[in-house]
Amino acid sequence: MFLLELAFDGNPARLDHRPAHRELVAGLKQQGKVAMAGPYADESGALLVFDVDTEEEFEELVAADPYYRAPGVTIAAKRKWNLVVS
Repeated sequence: MFLLELAFDGNPARLDHRPAHRELVAGLKQQGKVAMAGPYADESGALLVFDVDTEEEFEELVAADPYYRAPGVTIAAKRKWNLVVS
């Protein structure tokens, strides 16, 4: 599993990209490639949990979503994660 943490800087332009991003993430959820995703309650960023086996696949999925390069969105962290309890 891999974690993707996003930071938002308050630029409202990111909201223009959000519907397509959410549709893409919903499709990845249906495929079993995203376990969980959502923004922090204070809208300062978001966390996505990708359920893929390789860093290469994780990087490909991140690269395929333009939201992560949208104005106001910064990738704060990308981490491999070992699930212990679900």
